[in-house]
Amino acid sequence: MKIQNPHDKFFKETFGNLAVAKDFLRNYLPQNIIDIVDINSLEPQKDSFINEELQEVFSDMLFQVDINNKEGYIYFLFEHKSYPSKNIAFQLLNYMVQIWERKMKIELDHKIPIVIPLVIYHGKETWKIKTSLGEMIRGYEDLPDSIRAYIPNYRYLLYDISRYSDDDIKGDAQLRILLSIFRDIFTKNSDGIQEAIYRAAASLQELDDKETGMGYFETFIRYVFNAGPQLTKNDINRLFINLKQPIQEGVIQS
Repeated sequence: MKIQNPHDKFFKETFGNLAVAKDFLRNYLPQNIIDIVDINSLEPQKDSFINEELQEVFSDMLFQVDINNKEGYIYFLFEHKSYPSKNIAFQLLNYMVQIWERKMKIELDHKIPIVIPLVIYHGKETWKIKTSLGEMIRGYEDLPDSIRAYIPNYRYLLYDISRYSDDDIKGDAQLRILLSIFRDIFTKNSDGIQEAIYRAAASLQELDDKETGMGYFETFIRYVFNAGPQLTKNDINRLFINLKQPIQEGVIQS
């Protein structure tokens, strides 16, 4: 079945699982941020700030979390095209302003919360774009601190998954499967994608909950078939032959 915008769907279905989102943060946030973020307080928010025009390019998820013992937010922006956006710092700033405006209008609070922005990217091209707004402003670095105080600046956390090695990919089974296939989906041929499917099946055997494993593998397979390179009928037949044992063991279903 053809799925519209499969990258968005797979990202949101996986990170919509709170355990996976927490797993990502525990494994990939810098230690200085981990020290002040109460990951156990993480709660997903229904808000999205991506307009229809950009939905084929970006997905986003907003999580409320206690930061330094106060209400704060972590904002995930997932870029799912093969080359990075040059104006990502401006787009993120716009989304953060929308978050702040919504808080002020709904709660009538004149103190806005901390928002930590994260960008997850998995394109073919290496991310070479600056990761702070100040670096994009001509002459910003040459200004004295007394003048910089008048100019907006912030930095976002970047995760260029396309450059990750197998050793760089950490976390529990569902998170490792997500990051591995996002890394490979634009760069591997059909043989490489089949290897990714075998690795996913092996990883899911780590789960104690076999029903969860079966459901996630179905979601994973739908993503691969919709977003990856075209697999031939022979490729698919070989896949099911090689996956016969884990299917029979109830880890995944045909």
